[in-house]
Amino acid sequence: MNRINQKLKEDKKLLSIYFSAGYPNLNDTVSIIENLEKNGVDMIEIGLPFSDPLADGPTILASSTEALKNGMTTEVLFNQLKDIRKTVTIPLIIMGYFNPMLQYGVEAFCEKCQQTGIDGLIIPDLPVDVYNERYKATFEKYGLINVFLITPQTSIERINFIDSISNGFIYMVSSASVTGSSSGFGDEQTNYFKRIKNMKLKNPQIVGFGINSNETFNQATLSAKGAIIGSAFIKHLSKKGVNTIHEFVSSILR
Repeated sequence: MNRINQKLKEDKKLLSIYFSAGYPNLNDTVSIIENLEKNGVDMIEIGLPFSDPLADGPTILASSTEALKNGMTTEVLFNQLKDIRKTVTIPLIIMGYFNPMLQYGVEAFCEKCQQTGIDGLIIPDLPVDVYNERYKATFEKYGLINVFLITPQTSIERINFIDSISNGFIYMVSSASVTGSSSGFGDEQTNYFKRIKNMKLKNPQIVGFGINSNETFNQATLSAKGAIIGSAFIKHLSKKGVNTIHEFVSSILR
C-alpha cells in the first residue's frame, strides 16, 4: 500500500509541511525532511522550484527563486533524495508545476520518483481532464498518487469527478487566493469545509492555504483529515534556520 494511504488510515489529524527544495541552502533538503519527521510531522510536500509559479504567494515565490539561484534543478533534487528512504519513512510528495516534468519526460520523471521513494505528486497546473486522459496510467504504473486541488469555487460536478479518479486525498484550498495570504478562517471558509465534509467523498480532504498556527490548524481539521502548512514554515526557516524546526512543529501541535 502507498505510504500516503497508510498514513490516511491513522486515527489522528495529519500535519503536512511544504518547503521549497534547495532553500535556505541548496543542500538543506534532506536535513529539513529528516528533522520534520523526527519532530512529528506526518507528510512532507517537497516543492520543486519553478520560474513561473501560478499559485505561490510572495513567501514561497521568494524561497523558490532563491532555491533556483542556489542551483536547484529536478536532477539535483533526485540526487539529493536518492538515499532518503534509508532514514525517512513518512510519505513524501513532490509539489511542482508541470513544465519541468514535461521537460524531464513524464514517464522518466515518474520512474525516478518510484526509484527515489516518492509517494505522490501535486501539480496545480495539470488539468484533471488531461491527467485522466493522458497520464493517469503512467502515474499508476509507478505507484504514484496524484493529488488534485479544489477551491470554494469548484463545482459539485468537478469535485465528484476529481473524487472519482483520485486515490489518496483531495487538497482543499481554503480560499481562491495565493498561498500565505490568509491570517485565519471566517464563516465563509468554515462553512466551505463543512460543505465538503458533508459530501462524504471517498477520498479524505486535507486543507491548505492560510494555516499558520495551532489555532488555524485546529480550525482546518475540525472538518478535514489534516492540514498543510507552507508559507509560515518557510518564514520560520528564513528567520531561525533549519536547526529550530522542532520549535515550529511544537507550536502547531502543542
